[in-house]
Amino acid sequence: MKARSLTAIVALALAGSVYAADAPKVDVPQSPEAWAQRMWDFTRNPEVLKDPKQFVPFVTAATEPSFYTALGMQMLDPSWWAYMTNTMMHPGTYSAWVPLATDPNIYMKWLAASMDPNFYTALLTQFTDPGKLMRWIMAPVDPKVWSLMIQPLNPAVYLKWMLSPLDPQWIKAGINTMNPAMYLGWLGAALNPASYGDLWKGLLTYPMPSAVTPGTTPYGTFNIFDPNAWGQLWQVPGAVPGTPPAGSTQPYLFNPFDPNTWNQLWQLPGSQPTAGK
Repeated sequence: MKARSLTAIVALALAGSVYAADAPKVDVPQSPEAWAQRMWDFTRNPEVLKDPKQFVPFVTAATEPSFYTALGMQMLDPSWWAYMTNTMMHPGTYSAWVPLATDPNIYMKWLAASMDPNFYTALLTQFTDPGKLMRWIMAPVDPKVWSLMIQPLNPAVYLKWMLSPLDPQWIKAGINTMNPAMYLGWLGAALNPASYGDLWKGLLTYPMPSAVTPGTTPYGTFNIFDPNAWGQLWQVPGAVPGTPPAGSTQPYLFNPFDPNTWNQLWQLPGSQPTAGK
């Protein structure tokens, strides 16, 4: 009976480790301390909410006592708060957080994870790991915990806060408020379809009749941020999309500000304009 129980525990641990190992191959912190640093970066910290395979290693780190000791030490350093402020002002923050509300692929990933036993196993093993439980039990005698507790008695901590107005990170944050490039960057991120995930990419590339090269498909894509795309909306009703008038290399579009275009409305039904007429 004990052998069977041990076998079951090993199987659960292996399943969880396989799922965690199949996780993110790019830019994933490898230690609780590194994960604590990631939490200050608002251009990257939402990644753990976008992909369950990044959420698993995050939970692995967040359930370690060293994660909180590292986070506590960083909170006592004003330069980390300045770093966080700069990341929040970065246009990449917009592109990083908005997909959580607009990208259906994120919800599909979590739906798939909710039906994957390996996902639950990977999370369960984090709370049933005897080694991790022992680290929490021994936390009161951990030198890292004691180092954090005596920081209020460290004069260097108060000196850092007193000199924080001279910190280059805070100076950079102040200058950014007067930097037009930052506001243009936010505007560019707001107008970039890639900031909204595949759902908005689809809406911004909705198929519609457009002026295309003759001989190709008569349907193009409609991007609401493209002035040329709006010009396609003035196409003459009934005209074959992408068919230029005879003798013209331009698509047959209806421009209400062009008197010559109004003349095209008086063509006989079924007739085609000819060159020189």
